[in-house]
Amino acid sequence: MLKAATVAMLIGLFWTALAAGADEAAVRLMVEEKFRGTAAVETVQKAPFGDLYEVVVRGPDGPQVFYVDGAATVIIAGQAIDAKSGRNLTEERQRKLGVVKWDSLPFKDAVTTVRGTGRRKIAVFSDPHCPYCKTFEKDLAKIDDITIQVFLYPVIRPESVTLTKAVWCSKDRAKAWNDLMLRDVQPSARPDCDTPVERVVALGRKLGASSTPTWFLENGERRSGALPLAEMRRLLDEASPLRR
Repeated sequence: MLKAATVAMLIGLFWTALAAGADEAAVRLMVEEKFRGTAAVETVQKAPFGDLYEVVVRGPDGPQVFYVDGAATVIIAGQAIDAKSGRNLTEERQRKLGVVKWDSLPFKDAVTTVRGTGRRKIAVFSDPHCPYCKTFEKDLAKIDDITIQVFLYPVIRPESVTLTKAVWCSKDRAKAWNDLMLRDVQPSARPDCDTPVERVVALGRKLGASSTPTWFLENGERRSGALPLAEMRRLLDEASPLRR
């Protein structure tokens, strides 16, 4: 027979697990009520810090991470930063949630630039009126042996739509895009051909590209914004290693 202390311990563990399950259920119910009709709750799990639950909600702009207290009374929208290391835990989690299969991206709808061997690979959702996009692409222009797949993503201004369509309708799309982003030369083509711009905007929304530039490495990892050139080169080399 089990000793009384062992039985008591097992009962305690059972009730602890039951209580945890109830908390998780309460959190899910509360968040589903708050986001009803606008987003779907994908996962609820205990956060690796504090008395909080991590809740992943998928809406029109892709997956988003929120935190909820154990009593299911407060939804926290913000960044969790590790005080010791300075790591942005929310950003790291968001990046994992945003991973895509590289080969699943519709590159037929992208403007492609290849330099050298093209072994480094990156896909960028970019808007011609985005200053950070221009900075980012000017840095990419300094990296050799690279394949850049640009998805024309006109989401900042209405004028961006006309510009991106004119780029797509150009005889040399890569040159037209690079002239526009790197040298501020406007495309001369008429924006009246059949373009994938609407499809690309829908794809970007689905992938959670809520800002520009949003970009994907060959390993499927998603990031956003411009980074220092050395950091970009390192990330590209890690995601697209030299194959022998």
